[in-house]
Amino acid sequence: MKARIIVVEDEPDLREAVAEYLGASGYDVATAENAAAARSLLEAQPFHLAILDIAMPGEDGLSLGRWLRSKTQIGIIYATAAGTALDRIVGLELGADDYIVKPYELREVLARVRSVLRRVPQPVAPQAAKAEAGTRRFVNFGGFQADFDGRLVTGANGAVIEMAKSEFDVLEVFLTRANRLLTRAAISEAIGFVEDPESSRAVDIRIMRLRKKIEADPANPKFLRTVRGEGYIFSLPTGDGN
Repeated sequence: MKARIIVVEDEPDLREAVAEYLGASGYDVATAENAAAARSLLEAQPFHLAILDIAMPGEDGLSLGRWLRSKTQIGIIYATAAGTALDRIVGLELGADDYIVKPYELREVLARVRSVLRRVPQPVAPQAAKAEAGTRRFVNFGGFQADFDGRLVTGANGAVIEMAKSEFDVLEVFLTRANRLLTRAAISEAIGFVEDPESSRAVDIRIMRLRKKIEADPANPKFLRTVRGEGYIFSLPTGDGN
């Protein structure tokens, strides 16, 4: 099945150029000129990825992304004007998977789309889900269980822990490398980021959000600990694991 992408952009020429380029690259692409039009499309049919312009008239892209993140695990890439670092940071805090700075090259858009789509969970038919049930990969830590194939985390009572894909990506990196010191550069590389000050900040934001969801006391973490001046280490207690 082709990945389905929605491009939400108020500049007609740019919107059509991105849609045409991604369509020629093998994706099923829909477009919307504003948040209202995007909501109608998103409520009518499923998409794997949304590219959202932040600075749009009316409802902005950050608000639309917040609404999307509350309803679905769709991938989100924000498009932001050069120099607006605050928008990028706020977008990452809201659960965005990546961002791209305007003006951008279409090849860069394609590269970021491919990177995010590799991390987007694909729909699984009920029959396939039953067939795969015995081979799914799980890791237990404390009272939590991470399902790598289903890309979800459940708590001790079986309740699903709401988690953005970007947060699960980082958690998976730690769980598959438990009890090892990981630098920000190593984490960035594992999730497909290019190591620079912005990606280091993005990693820190994701870890901060993770701690709020899996730590009883985020200020004094039991699992995801900081090694000052070095990076992070995920302590997997003895007896936990697959």
